Amino acid sequence: MSDDGGMKRIGSVIRLKPGAAEEYERLHASVWPGVLETLRESNVTNYTIFRKGDLLFSYLEYVGSDLIGDMARISADETTKRWWTLTAPLQEPVPDAGEGEWWSDMAPVFHLD
Repeated sequence: MSDDGGMKRIGSVIRLKPGAAEEYERLHASVWPGVLETLRESNVTNYTIFRKGDLLFSYLEYVGSDLIGDMARISADETTKRWWTLTAPLQEPVPDAGEGEWWSDMAPVFHLD
C-alpha cells in the first residue's frame, strides 16, 4: 500500500482456480450496481482488476480517512456479500498468502505521477 497525502494506492493479488477465468470475466462484465455503489460510498476510486493467466491483480485508490472502517463497511454490505458468493468460489489465495489472507497485499515498488 502506498500513501499519497490523503489518497492510498492499494495493490493486491489472488489466483483464479483452474477453468474459472471465463466465468470470472463474465461476472465482471456487468458488476452489480449495488456493489459499485458501496465501493464508491466507501471511498474507493480508480478500481481495476487485471488478469494474466490465472493471476488476478487488483489496483485501487482509497480517498477516505478510515480505511479499516470503510473496508468493514464493504464487507458488511449484503449485496457485496451475495456478490462474493459468486466470485469467491472462483478464486484461491496465492501460495505465499498470509494466514487467513484472501487477496494478498502487494508492496509498491515504483510510481510515476
